[in-house]
Amino acid sequence: MKLVTAYVQRFMAEKVTDALRVQKIHGVTVIQCQGFGRRIDGKTPHYEDPAAELGYAPKAKIEIVCRDKETQGIVQTIRNSAHTGRHGDGKIFVMDVTHAVDVRTGAEGEAIL
Repeated sequence: MKLVTAYVQRFMAEKVTDALRVQKIHGVTVIQCQGFGRRIDGKTPHYEDPAAELGYAPKAKIEIVCRDKETQGIVQTIRNSAHTGRHGDGKIFVMDVTHAVDVRTGAEGEAIL
């Protein structure tokens, strides 16, 4: 199993989740958050101006635990639907899930998906 975590522009979150629904992907968590990357104003890398005050940009964190074989399709769906071509479009991370348990039933592993 894999955990796909994507940080995308907050205004793109609905477009991403709609695209995931079309692909019949379920078990999606969306968290509204804020953060900053390498740029101050969308143009200037913050390391070029150490005195600059870093503001936070609104982001959405999208998490999905899926079967290994579903991973690439989910990553492509997120990337295609979150892409604007501008700085700050986001990042996608994929990590191994070594164990999972359904709290209600006690089922374990891929059976909970």
